Amino acid sequence: MMTMRSCSFRSVMRCYWLMCFLLVSWVPVLGAGSDPPPARDATAYPAVDLHTKEQVAIAAEPFDTAEKCKIFQVDYLKYRFLPIRIIVTNTGDHPISLRDARIFFISSTGDRVPAADPVDVERRVKPKDSRGRDIPVGPIKVHTKGSASDDKIEADFDHFEYAALAVEPHTTRAGFLFYDMQGLGDTPLHGGKLVLRELRDAGGNELFFFEIPFDKYLEASR
Repeated sequence: MMTMRSCSFRSVMRCYWLMCFLLVSWVPVLGAGSDPPPARDATAYPAVDLHTKEQVAIAAEPFDTAEKCKIFQVDYLKYRFLPIRIIVTNTGDHPISLRDARIFFISSTGDRVPAADPVDVERRVKPKDSRGRDIPVGPIKVHTKGSASDDKIEADFDHFEYAALAVEPHTTRAGFLFYDMQGLGDTPLHGGKLVLRELRDAGGNELFFFEIPFDKYLEASR
């Protein structure tokens, strides 16, 4: 017959493993942000360029407030990186390719800013780690390569970065690109625009370039 002591021990162990399971399940949630609202049709956004003939619309939504950026694990605005959500809607009957797409932020003064890589952000967030250090080896010093890898930045890029190489017919795809706004003033969106080139149709033909002015977004946000 099972004793009271053995029942108590099993109960304690059952509670112990349950708590371990809950803790392991909860830790990733604490370290992660949340997802943005589901992407709507690109034409529903104020900053959009619609190509009626090509049946493609592309919108850009800057995440330029602390409230909107709560979905990320890193405060990109603090380090002068602006997350911009790209929304691509293909209402045609054939896929379009973004494999060779070039997507630049163009400032009001003509500065052309490419999308940042995680390492670009990491260098600014952890500048000391990115410089490396000199290690004396006999009469000489050997410079070690720096490492600015940041798990939170890598996780944000893996989860949020725009990654669709193709947009299927009657489909909307969305994701984020991150742009370095350092040196572009306090209001880089004023007079700025997003320009997309080298998008192609199913036949490999290049689509006319897309140009999305952010003044439309700013006017709608007032």
